[in-house]
Amino acid sequence: MSENSMFTYGAAFLLSFVFALYWTPLMGKAALQLGIMDRPDGKLKKHDDAVPYFGGIAVYSAFLLTVGLLTDFGHETLGLLLSGSIALMVGLIDDFGVLNPAQKLVGQTLAALVLVKSGTYIKLTFLPVWLAVPLTILWILAVMNALNIIDIMDGLASGVSVIAALSIAIANFMSGRNSIAFLSIVLAGAVLGFLRHNFHPAKIYLGDAGSLFIGFMLAALSMNAGYTRVNLLAVISPVLILGIPLFDLFLVMYIRWRNGNPVMKGSPDHFALRLRRCKLSVRETTITTYIIGILLSGGALIVSQIPLEWAVATMGGMLSLAGLSAYLLMKVDMHS
Repeated sequence: MSENSMFTYGAAFLLSFVFALYWTPLMGKAALQLGIMDRPDGKLKKHDDAVPYFGGIAVYSAFLLTVGLLTDFGHETLGLLLSGSIALMVGLIDDFGVLNPAQKLVGQTLAALVLVKSGTYIKLTFLPVWLAVPLTILWILAVMNALNIIDIMDGLASGVSVIAALSIAIANFMSGRNSIAFLSIVLAGAVLGFLRHNFHPAKIYLGDAGSLFIGFMLAALSMNAGYTRVNLLAVISPVLILGIPLFDLFLVMYIRWRNGNPVMKGSPDHFALRLRRCKLSVRETTITTYIIGILLSGGALIVSQIPLEWAVATMGGMLSLAGLSAYLLMKVDMHS
């Protein structure tokens, strides 16, 4: 990395971090005045006091202003900003409590379609466009909703997002996609600034506006980082980088389906709540999750740089551990 690149990335990270750090409390005050709060219900929401939303607006504002100050707006960047803004607006409307799940999904799909229209979609030499486009939309919807559903504990979704954004930045820099690496660094800085106020005990939450915006950006930025230069199996790398939210999404959906419950209906089946049942504190649960996220991201970057046979062995080991983890987590009694 050249000194100029290091300075640019460092300045971008610091600027977005400082913006988010100081704007997050202001957004919390705005949410308090408007009554946009996450109130405990004794079921899924067991925090002691009502906590304001709008943290996601601070993250979005820090990201947008940093990008605006430090970059020229290329076509790809403009497409990401426009479609990401749609994702934020869908989440913001949902924070006001006026969207049902189907309407929310339509809004998310529109954001994904705008991104595709701007020319950003999964681009693999062996994948025809007619298949790449629906796969891109499915990927974006999966990551958005996965990040949305793990936002159930102080510092969990935001900390996981920082780790994922930094990993995506490294992957894009290694493949020479410096503009996407830059955007990933800015996103990481903005979310880290927010995390200072969101770590347990949280003073503010992301809200759906924040989780959908961050999930959308992570999905979009992770798609085309040249993972398959050494072996084709590394196409799985972005799934590993975002493995924690995706794991929780499929775990929760499977448990709800197995129990005969609607998959879109909230339930205390998340991996983090199951870890809490194993006598881990909120901080211990989030820090354990961060460590797993770092290991998964490291594995994703390694898989993209090693020969195929080693990648197969590494991937097989990680998938086996994921299966074992899911089995053990499902054994946890959530009803006693």
